[in-house]
Amino acid sequence: MQETLNPALSARMVRRAIVSSVIGSGLEWFDFLVYGYFSKIIAQVFFPADKPFIALVLTLSAFAIGFVVRPIGGILFGIYADHTGRRRALSLLIITMAASTLLMGLTPSYASIGVAAPMLVVLSRVLQGLSVGGQFATASAMLVEYAPPGRKMFYGSFNMSSQAFALLLSSGVGWLLTTHLSHDQLVSWGWRVPFLIGALAAPVGFYIRHRVDESPEFARLREQGKPRARQTVKEFFRGNTALVVCSMGVIIVGAATNYVWHSYLPIYAERQLHLPLSVALAGAFVSGVLNLGLFPLGGWLCDRYGAYRLFYPITLLWMLVAYPLFDFVIASPSPAHLFMAQMVSTVFMAAMSGAHPGMLATLFPVRNRSVGVALSYNTAVILFGGLAPLTNSTLVHWTGNAYVPAFYLIFAGFVSLAMVFFSKAGRDPQPVPRGAALAR
Repeated sequence: MQETLNPALSARMVRRAIVSSVIGSGLEWFDFLVYGYFSKIIAQVFFPADKPFIALVLTLSAFAIGFVVRPIGGILFGIYADHTGRRRALSLLIITMAASTLLMGLTPSYASIGVAAPMLVVLSRVLQGLSVGGQFATASAMLVEYAPPGRKMFYGSFNMSSQAFALLLSSGVGWLLTTHLSHDQLVSWGWRVPFLIGALAAPVGFYIRHRVDESPEFARLREQGKPRARQTVKEFFRGNTALVVCSMGVIIVGAATNYVWHSYLPIYAERQLHLPLSVALAGAFVSGVLNLGLFPLGGWLCDRYGAYRLFYPITLLWMLVAYPLFDFVIASPSPAHLFMAQMVSTVFMAAMSGAHPGMLATLFPVRNRSVGVALSYNTAVILFGGLAPLTNSTLVHWTGNAYVPAFYLIFAGFVSLAMVFFSKAGRDPQPVPRGAALAR
């Protein structure tokens, strides 16, 4: 069955939905990412300082907790988004993230309030994890459901651009602070600045709630009364197991790459390469700038040539490049070598991940799209993304092998290829007329 797009949907409203979703999601990801950049300093502020490695592991464990609760947040906010709408859910997500980030920025140090300090840090990370757990799915659904036929991957790619925006903003703020403040100033108050900036996401949440229309596809579904029909968990998995497996496979290699090269790299650069934190942050900033354009390019190419037709060769090529790229940096550590490696990983990251929102959102039907995408995405990111800094730090410490991150990325690539291939759910759709949309 086919039906035309809502003629009342103006180009202005489409732009408003895209821009507000990208800015709101970007600020949300900024709040979540900045913890990783300042993890070494947070370890000094909130955990006992007599054992630096233990303090760092505890800090990265708190980082990982934010990922552990993400599927819970994804399911809860996904149910809310599938029941009441994308607009309300996205607004609530952004406001929740802003509040939890403000809590992090205002929490006193371990020296001031003792064990209550790390407890508040963990509470903040839990709230952040619940919020960001629903962000990807809800924003992806919003953008894809606004897209005309044949442009789903391109529109969805703007959700990835929001992450690039968050990366350049968080790394830019981090670079400014680490290059203009002394270490004592950073420990005393400087690290709090990004978290206080992150609280500015709240007004964007209110704007989306009151000035952005509901997505056209969900609005049509609501008119038919279908969002009210709920599925049990058993019913959901009975009809969507292969879709969940395929979605996780799509995400795993991209998640591993993202968190190794962005969240773990600052730690790796300092501890293994003995390079300043500012060097890694500068490269991450340039990476974010490039990805603002590269992610939409990746989405456009996938609309044109087929997302799954490109997924297999790009993933295989990245697996072949991962080890030589780390060897290039490890053999002769320098700011120039690290920067070049970051740029190569940026290109592969965009090629692999630009179409991720569109690929996942189009796999699931509208009535349970947010839940399906949230469950798949967050589970994959927990296993291969959120645990990446802790896993790689621990394995490098235990083995003394600086090439552990390369092996980690190669393994993630194998898992991704196997899950997508054997699920048999990943198929590029047949072209549809520009003026029509498939009703699901």
